Amino acid sequence: MTALGMGGGNPERLAAAAAGRPAYVYDLPALDAHAAAVRQALPGVELYYAVKANPDPELLRVLEPHVDGFEVSSGGEHTHVTALFPGKPLALGGPGKTDAELLLPAHRMHVESPGELRRLLSTGRRADVLLRVNPDLPVSGAALTMSGPFGMDDDDVRACLPLFDDRVRLRGRHYHLASGLDADQLLGLAETLLSTDPHEVNLGGGMAVDYRDPGARFDWAAYGAGLARLRRTGQVVRIEPGRALTAYCGYYLTEVVDVKRVRGAAYAVLLGGTHHLRTPVTKGHDQPFTVLPTGNGPGLHDEPVTLVGQLCTPKDIFARNITTSLRVGDTVIFAMAGAYAWNISHHDFLMHPKPGFHYLTNA
Repeated sequence: MTALGMGGGNPERLAAAAAGRPAYVYDLPALDAHAAAVRQALPGVELYYAVKANPDPELLRVLEPHVDGFEVSSGGEHTHVTALFPGKPLALGGPGKTDAELLLPAHRMHVESPGELRRLLSTGRRADVLLRVNPDLPVSGAALTMSGPFGMDDDDVRACLPLFDDRVRLRGRHYHLASGLDADQLLGLAETLLSTDPHEVNLGGGMAVDYRDPGARFDWAAYGAGLARLRRTGQVVRIEPGRALTAYCGYYLTEVVDVKRVRGAAYAVLLGGTHHLRTPVTKGHDQPFTVLPTGNGPGLHDEPVTLVGQLCTPKDIFARNITTSLRVGDTVIFAMAGAYAWNISHHDFLMHPKPGFHYLTNA
């Protein structure tokens, strides 16, 4: 019984892969095929994966052959990726870098402010730098716009330019203006951004992922063709997708532990909660799910149900007022849980057990 759609996952196979509930299941062959298709759609464009989206080692091992490098945003991510792939190019970004992080080896250092650049220069190390710029450009229809501590305005860019020397070298600019944009919107921004720097431009990520329609995908072919048209001769163009690469390969499986009505509204209480899968409450959407009828307890039939977890907070909600049928003991499989899911959740709140982690393979 499908409520919001699985986006290609096989519920029975996913359930068989997970011993116990709650659990994450990652479909590695699906990730491999998706990453290969993205890579093929981007001839001449450098592809880095934004590790912040999901640093699971098995996912990174699948992605590694398809990407030119990894974007990391902390010393912890740097250590994690370097241990897995010694020598793989890394781009180190993120605001508020510590002095120790400024000493980490990286193919590119994304500098966020004149003060950060001065601290980098004071280390005496060699570094190739992209200035992270936050230009005053209109961005309509974005799920999230980047402002405030992210990047610098034109005045700060001008303050940085005289500071470079033969050890800390300016290579170009880094932009990540917004998230949740389709290919046409990103290409509209790229047309302006690629015209400002003839050398090296990192356009960031921000490719749309539609949780309302798991079958919809960002148009990588159109985006790649557009970048090929806009890229100047000799210009290095790099992108850093995260969510749009891994969201679709992940599933969170749990079980109905109680059904109830409160003032006429129906609720299904599930094992686990947003301490495992914080994505829906963070983005304010309903997480797509499928109900696998594995239970024989009390149930609700073909009516609007709000799916909640076990936490002592009214914000512990997976999906609101979705018409479905389910019973106590049924398995609920949440799709699109491969990015900004487990890794951004408040794991220790109420000290419930951690989920299991399982992997589908071709073997």
